[in-house]
Amino acid sequence: MALDGRPLNRRAAGLRTGAAPTGPAAGSTVPAPPTSFFLPPVVAGAFTERLHRVSPSESAHTFQVDLRGLVDLLSHHLYSSPRVYLRELLQNAVDAITARQALDPGAPGAITVRTGDVLTVTDTGVGLTEADVHRFLATIGRSSKRTADGALDGAGLDAARGEFIGQFGIGLLACFVVADEITVVSRSASDPSAPAVEWRGHSDGRYTIRTLPASEAPGPGTTVRLVPRADNAEWTSPQQVVRLARHYGGLLRHEVTVVDSRGETHRINEAPPWERSHRSPLARREALTAYCRDLFDFTPLDSIELDLPAAGLRGVAYVLPTAVSPAQRAGHRVHLKGMLLTDKAPELLPEWAFFVRCVVDTTSLRPTASRESLYEDGTLSAVRDALGDRIRDWLTGLAASDPSLLHRFIDTHHLAVKALARYDDELLRVVLPWLPFETTDGNVTLEEFVRTHPAVLVTRSVEEFRQVAPIAAAAGLGVVNGGYTYDRDLVHRLPEIRPGTSVTDLDPATVTAHLDAVDPTAELRAAGFLAVARETIGAHDCDVVLRDFQPVTAPALLLDNREARHERTRADLAADSDGLWADILGSLRHETPRAQLVLNHLNPLVRQAITITERGLAVTTAEALYGQALLLSRRPLRASESALLNRAFIGLLTHAMHRPDAAAPGSEPRKEL
Repeated sequence: MALDGRPLNRRAAGLRTGAAPTGPAAGSTVPAPPTSFFLPPVVAGAFTERLHRVSPSESAHTFQVDLRGLVDLLSHHLYSSPRVYLRELLQNAVDAITARQALDPGAPGAITVRTGDVLTVTDTGVGLTEADVHRFLATIGRSSKRTADGALDGAGLDAARGEFIGQFGIGLLACFVVADEITVVSRSASDPSAPAVEWRGHSDGRYTIRTLPASEAPGPGTTVRLVPRADNAEWTSPQQVVRLARHYGGLLRHEVTVVDSRGETHRINEAPPWERSHRSPLARREALTAYCRDLFDFTPLDSIELDLPAAGLRGVAYVLPTAVSPAQRAGHRVHLKGMLLTDKAPELLPEWAFFVRCVVDTTSLRPTASRESLYEDGTLSAVRDALGDRIRDWLTGLAASDPSLLHRFIDTHHLAVKALARYDDELLRVVLPWLPFETTDGNVTLEEFVRTHPAVLVTRSVEEFRQVAPIAAAAGLGVVNGGYTYDRDLVHRLPEIRPGTSVTDLDPATVTAHLDAVDPTAELRAAGFLAVARETIGAHDCDVVLRDFQPVTAPALLLDNREARHERTRADLAADSDGLWADILGSLRHETPRAQLVLNHLNPLVRQAITITERGLAVTTAEALYGQALLLSRRPLRASESALLNRAFIGLLTHAMHRPDAAAPGSEPRKEL
């Protein structure tokens, strides 16, 4: 069994300062440091060059490592949890079996974990000779899969390098996170005449080696024994070991068994459903769905099989049955040659594919040193793009193969589809007619909407849509709310899909043009009230006009645009600032169309208001109508607008209570228009 882990940097693998320690006599105790370790390539190269040029007065030395400090570094900074100890043991066992089967394809492959006061992991792998033990178990960073220059050890093993999981040379140290003493008993399959050997290591850096009689290890393989520390006993309890073994090794290709303290046997791994044969496509689909329920605890809308032979990747993407936020990127489960690498790998898929959860097994993606995330390189980028293409192909195929499923998917994940369709012309043509949008006809698809509105108007914001929707609907205008994410961009691409359809941005003047002018006689009668209203509301950068429009129930309409809102915001900031900042804001002033308060002459409230002859009541009524229009627009109110509403309500209450001697705060004494 190759009891190593991996180098902190693959390119630095094998670059070690100093010579490897030679093996002491059997049964001897090797004191704590010196313990060898590895440097990054640039540092190691410079250091080696320096050693070759030492002067007679200089002497070369080997760096020392505090093993306790290194274990603390692993447990608190490199690994996220002590539970990784079992992953490292399983990984080493798998690699040992892989190495033996490279030499002897018919060799058995089994891993047995026994729990109790002592935890043991036994494999039928290639095993170690006494020389191997000195080289690999006593040298931090030395991997049995590599020679001193970074190549693989062992004849015939070089071709099997891609099958190894660990190549970093630090895996065994993870066991010191949960135990102070590790015992390794091993017998080599590559040298049948070699005796069994026992290596006993301690967390302070000491280790002993002794040879054993053949009866202690009758067959090739390795057994690792751990005596758990009291403060980490929870990670080695029988229930925890079974759970961790299934979590990490559920997809391993070699048989893994856990035997608890009562002698009960638990089979850990089995082939995933995408690797098994099924009696029918329906049975396969049901097996994939059942696997999702067991693994992710939800029933998917659909299962998308993933198969990238060039990357050695297979698995399934499960479509979530409920909507999720685009910012909530899903955690995907990635297995490396059957061993779980991480269950939180959002980088596996493009950002737009947040509506699926994946489980994959791969042979080509590289892990980081902690083996808990993926290394970002060209291979990962290519795999991410290829998986994105596979999900897109599934989506475009639904329109022809299963329209009802497409409807259910879009109802749930329309935001994700819109995000993808913005940049994918093929998908845009397929799904745009199916996507729902908020319009003056309700929530309908664009396909339905353009049947009655070949000239489509689209707003820039939700506020603009809410301002004009009731009036535009009554006037027969077709308006789409473009204020939501991606909607405006997609609506503007509609003519590409449906030639003959026109799409333009909505301008307040467009709505005003569809409002009927008031009879001149009626406008003359309302001139006094309108003059007061324009004077009062003009302080808020808003004009007042009188028109006839539907629906009759709407007393007033506030027409605004983005430029006017920006100018008001600038003016507010300039008024609250002083010095240089106020001068800068003042220099940005520019003339923009003012907002318009359109009073509906058909509305009974407005008809009553224009007959008011008393100035104070006219001011209060104009402010109340403006405040009501503000509320109907559903946009956030500024402080001055909130004060206006309060003042209008107080004024109306004052007039309603018939107190001629009282005046609303801030209003003038009562007088006729």
